[in-house]
Amino acid sequence: MAGEHPRRVLVTGGTGFLGSHLCDRLIADGCHVIATSSSVPGSGGNVAGLIGHPRFELIRHDVTEPLFVEVDEIYNMACPASLVDSRRDPIRTTKINVLGTLNMLGLAKRTGARILQASTAEVYGEPLVHPQGEEYWGNVNPVGVRSCYEEGKRVAESLFFDYRRQHDVAIKVARIFNTYGPRMRPDDGRVVSRFIVQALEGEDITMYGDGSQTRTFCYVDDLIEGLVRMMATPPEVTGPINVGSEAEITMLELASAVIELTRSRSRVIVGLASPDDSSVRRPDTARAQAILGWHATTPLAEGLARTIEYFREASEL
Repeated sequence: MAGEHPRRVLVTGGTGFLGSHLCDRLIADGCHVIATSSSVPGSGGNVAGLIGHPRFELIRHDVTEPLFVEVDEIYNMACPASLVDSRRDPIRTTKINVLGTLNMLGLAKRTGARILQASTAEVYGEPLVHPQGEEYWGNVNPVGVRSCYEEGKRVAESLFFDYRRQHDVAIKVARIFNTYGPRMRPDDGRVVSRFIVQALEGEDITMYGDGSQTRTFCYVDDLIEGLVRMMATPPEVTGPINVGSEAEITMLELASAVIELTRSRSRVIVGLASPDDSSVRRPDTARAQAILGWHATTPLAEGLARTIEYFREASEL
């Protein structure tokens, strides 16, 4: 309606892989977006295309410190999501998950904003049920090399629901399963980016275990659509809700798909060790389909082709 002000939306971790795509979507939807990042590249990095837009602000801020802005919605996306980053500084990963979440919940309480937590399938750990539904409490190693991320995200969910019960904060919790697409970092250690980079460079594709582990892979545009729909749900809808693809494949099948699409001559090398690497992972998305009217629609081959093209172009810059 004429005269209405655009929604003011805060995206923590707004220059990251998922955060930057979310910023693009929110700007396209007519929102005023405030993106935070603890380190802002001179060019703006993943949000370079938004720099100078009248409804976009990029500020350098560490979420482990309080933030004072006026907003209507908060997407809490800030967290080192790759195992490489978590292992580099596990204590900071825990701080971001706990202190950062506390600060954002405090901001939501003060401003009356809705707040969405970008949680993760890692809260299920090494699952003893398959597929994983939201009612499953998980099987997580609390002292393993992944626990800073897994347990950090579990604590973050706990804080969200405590703020809901104690302060009536309007919360949304989305559990994100493996997501891929343009703007992934080539050195983030995630399986899709690692396989693509190795294939494009003609190197051996390195496989943890024997390659029989299964995952599902959701293209980033589909994932962002799920998060936006989650934020728009009525106040009584809190989640958690799984957001991810249900198309399950083995890591050997993923490697074969990448080799075919890149026309690479790379060999597949199996047997690398990875502590606490889950053997299976696939979301039960019945809640997402029933409540959000959402499911992943981008075929893996199509999404991989777009991602491969991004990495090709990036390597030519």
